[in-house]
Amino acid sequence: MSVTIFIPRDAVAIGLGAERVVKALSRAAAARNLDIRIVRTGSRGMLWLEPMVEVETPEGRIAYGPVRAGDVESLLDAGLAEGGAHRLRIGRPEAHPYLARQQRLTFHRCGVVDPVSVADYRAHGGYAGLARALEIGPADTVEAVKVSGLRGRGGAGFPTGIKWNTVMRAEADRKYVVCNADEGDSGTFADRMLMEGDPFTLIEGMTIAGVAVGATRGYIYLRSEYPNAFETLKAAIAAGERANVLGRDILGSGRDFHLEVRLGAGAYICGEETSLLESLEGKRGIVRAKPPIPALKGLFGRPTLVNNVLSFAAVPWILEHGGQAYADYGMGRSRGTLPIQLAGNVKHGGLIETAFGISLREVIEDFGGGTLSGRPVRAAQVGGPLGAYFPDTLFDTPMDYEAFAAKKGLVGHGGVVVFDDTVDMARQARFAFEFCAVESCGKCTPCRIGAVRGRETMDRLLAGEDPAEPLRLVEDLCEVMTDGSLCAMGGLTPVPVMSAITHFPEDFDRSSRLPMAAE
Repeated sequence: MSVTIFIPRDAVAIGLGAERVVKALSRAAAARNLDIRIVRTGSRGMLWLEPMVEVETPEGRIAYGPVRAGDVESLLDAGLAEGGAHRLRIGRPEAHPYLARQQRLTFHRCGVVDPVSVADYRAHGGYAGLARALEIGPADTVEAVKVSGLRGRGGAGFPTGIKWNTVMRAEADRKYVVCNADEGDSGTFADRMLMEGDPFTLIEGMTIAGVAVGATRGYIYLRSEYPNAFETLKAAIAAGERANVLGRDILGSGRDFHLEVRLGAGAYICGEETSLLESLEGKRGIVRAKPPIPALKGLFGRPTLVNNVLSFAAVPWILEHGGQAYADYGMGRSRGTLPIQLAGNVKHGGLIETAFGISLREVIEDFGGGTLSGRPVRAAQVGGPLGAYFPDTLFDTPMDYEAFAAKKGLVGHGGVVVFDDTVDMARQARFAFEFCAVESCGKCTPCRIGAVRGRETMDRLLAGEDPAEPLRLVEDLCEVMTDGSLCAMGGLTPVPVMSAITHFPEDFDRSSRLPMAAE
């Protein structure tokens, strides 16, 4: 009897030796005359256990991890094919405390299905949302998204339904749907995980969007650093066209929606939607002044719906189960679930999808298990390189757009990077200026020049100068950048800088400290 074994081809799993495990398992099975079928999946998000190998048994899937090529023989000896006892045995993945505490709506298929099989996707509930959207029509589809309370998961948190409604009502000979898959924030990987592990969720969400707003063509703008996601997306799109869920006359509805993947050139600024559109048009990625907004005049001057990967990926569940069912998760104006990416100096890094309202402390301590170094947690940066540094005293803040804004922070794309008590927050503040100086598109003076002056001023402080004058200049620079920058690149750079100064002032007085070797 054939045994089905699931091994992820997620980039993290590959980096940790998944391909070597596949080869070792294939060789060992052949030598033992075992009939096995290896299915390559995505990751479930428990990254410290990768590569995580699962085997299909009568009791469900049983997982083992982290598995190395050298573990294969002992696993087979222990009865891997039957889910036998072994030191690496995890049991049923969904019963693991890390997953059992989550509310997986967007990621419930990730790590479970074959990423490029339409049949497998449908067997796990896929395309029910698209069928519903085709049944109820554009207006009711947009209304369902509005009722859900879904907000942009790319950082700004703008209500998704309002954006969809604007594009739907716009009159034009052609409209576009564009996915921002330029995931450039530090500590973020949810977009990559989904595109590598369950790309049809994104494809279905974009197809629903095309049906809703009247667009017949869509583009996924993908960062060039994601070659595995690029190949997976291309294969999934081709499979979707063959299965008639994409392309011409989707599901026999008479509606067309064609989708392409375009690789970016590595610029962080192309995560900003207007820079992204410039790049898609073959131009240098530079911010456009607004108005006009892309929803009215976007790609090639036509109305364009631009959303993040996770925003589109939330839509199939919403259409299948109803907008109110999604809104029943979360708190306040932050409805639904938030995919949180936990990284940095943390014991159990990975993907956590849970309803808005979980505290930062629960994320770091309950899910993350504290620092990998074993030292005390000193700070956490939430929201990417332009997010605030929170000290322990703010860790009870709920993961909620308004709650974070009230503490001068931002949830952003949901990335959480943890630091222990050896971190130098003055150097982290300098890094924020340096990052902006390198990544600025250069169009506006506050961002282009302000970041360079900020880095230079921080260098004076780090060299041991009396902090009073440099810090006064930094505060002035931050005020100018916040008020005068054309986009969030320069406008949000002051957030990590000022949060470091506010919450960790002791790190900025170098004048009374002995010279450090690193300095």
